[in-house]
Amino acid sequence: MQMLVLSGSRDRAGRTAQAIKALENGFERGGGAWDTLFLSELKLERCRQCESDGWGICRSEGKCIIEDDFPAVEGKIRSVDVVVFATPVYFADLSESMRGFLDRLRRIRFRRVPTGAPGAPGIPGTPGVAPTRGTPAVGFCLSGGGGGGAPNCCMNLDRILQTCGFDVVDMILARRQNFEMKLPILELTGEWLATKLSSVATTPARLER
Repeated sequence: MQMLVLSGSRDRAGRTAQAIKALENGFERGGGAWDTLFLSELKLERCRQCESDGWGICRSEGKCIIEDDFPAVEGKIRSVDVVVFATPVYFADLSESMRGFLDRLRRIRFRRVPTGAPGAPGIPGTPGVAPTRGTPAVGFCLSGGGGGGAPNCCMNLDRILQTCGFDVVDMILARRQNFEMKLPILELTGEWLATKLSSVATTPARLER
């Protein structure tokens, strides 16, 4: 079992990094191997909205025209069994590095398909549109301060990951006030991902990755 962790924090010693480490410890205990990327340390431009209609080859060909680290990260996502998206919370939302990366990822992972096509259930209110299926994913959102922004951040992350077609198997939120209590839960989550995920992940997501 292979896990990729994408961090929206730039602090390698902060609470988000500690949470990631707890997940990694549990995943390793379960026999899995993992890799962690800090998005803020990579060369990742924001979406250019290339054409006059705001789209580009992302919509027609499923790839991004920008030559930076994005294709390599997206390739890693396609090669692993589970992806963890871990972000600190700013303004009750994702970090800027996580938001910028997902803004581009959802554009290449989302496709227009004919209504009624196999595996194309559509999205309510948008006939004939369905996301491609992807890798099982876990979201983690950690808020400091008063801690009130974590639920809204998790809701936004969950919505974006589903738009990307990920099979979202868990969303975990934490606040500064309960962070120490969440660390053992994160370790157990990591171990569960390494040992039990294959039995609960949906078949289409794993076959059509």
